[in-house]
Amino acid sequence: MEKGVATLIGNASANFEHIIICLTNSGNMARLLPPGTEIIELKKSPGNSAQFLWRLSRTLRRVNPDVVHTRNWAGTDGIIAARLAGIRFIVHSEHGFGSENPTGMNSRRIWLHWWLSRWVKEYICVSTPLKKWLIEQVGVRRPVTQIYNGVDTEVYRSDPGMRMRRKLGISQKAFVIGIVASLNAIKDHPTLIRAFNVLRQQEPESIMLIVGDGPERSKLESLAGPGVFFLGNREDVPEVMRALDVFVLSSINEGISNTILEAMATGLPVVASNVGGNPELTVDGVTGRLFPSGDIEALASELLAYSKSSGLRLRHGSQGGDRAVAHFSIKAMVESYETVWERVAQRKKRFYWK
Repeated sequence: MEKGVATLIGNASANFEHIIICLTNSGNMARLLPPGTEIIELKKSPGNSAQFLWRLSRTLRRVNPDVVHTRNWAGTDGIIAARLAGIRFIVHSEHGFGSENPTGMNSRRIWLHWWLSRWVKEYICVSTPLKKWLIEQVGVRRPVTQIYNGVDTEVYRSDPGMRMRRKLGISQKAFVIGIVASLNAIKDHPTLIRAFNVLRQQEPESIMLIVGDGPERSKLESLAGPGVFFLGNREDVPEVMRALDVFVLSSINEGISNTILEAMATGLPVVASNVGGNPELTVDGVTGRLFPSGDIEALASELLAYSKSSGLRLRHGSQGGDRAVAHFSIKAMVESYETVWERVAQRKKRFYWK
């Protein structure tokens, strides 16, 4: 989500000004923002408090934006604080669920989402399942607009990745799979690692690159066997992508994955769990393969099929690249967000004219 926000701001129209309010601290993705982007860090302590909501509302009152845009469960504090600040023009978006509530079915959270929906002018979501969840499970009282994430096809493009393989000491002939994702439970790296161990029994020269960091790292390192490289957070993800033969995402749930889009734009076949928005990106049997979440044998079988057929990899990768360019452009994403903000801001003008 943070990467998507950075991409959105970096490609925004000149007549939009963006200010980011971080409840805690700005993270690694701040480096992706355009120079001069204002970031306000509130350094919130763990837990909830009325005192913090009041401090957030004072910050919003000082900033005095035309539209407040909150995101995901952690952003619901912003809905309350905006109302305390007298701001009525609020957009809320859902990009996916966290590991603490992977299915989105926590009854307390659903009720609070419903209750807060009276103060939201419009909702945005990134996938069809999330739109269905907002309408059918939460029962929000406002319009819901679905906007797909966009991918920079100039940065992520098909190109031989031999330089990165040399840098990592990987044979040019090795079959290399990879994942780019935070190391937390919802991404289900254990299923991927176990499937890779099965693959390596039949293809002993196979390699897996794991890009990202997070609370699960030590657990995953103890689970991994030979051939697994933990690369941590990287500044050169596009180059790492080009060193892969297949991209994998094994999540328990997803919104619209930026990394799947980036892999498609790079010309890689994608093997993804059949959850959330993944089927909206990965066309099974055309741009990659879908497997049941948590199914080690099914995932290992798909990886083995790709390891044995370079033709299949090239065909699915090429078709995925064409799909990324045709349907998931950054331009379309930015225009859609700005249309929503302008629509909500127009309501503000009408409100004041009255």
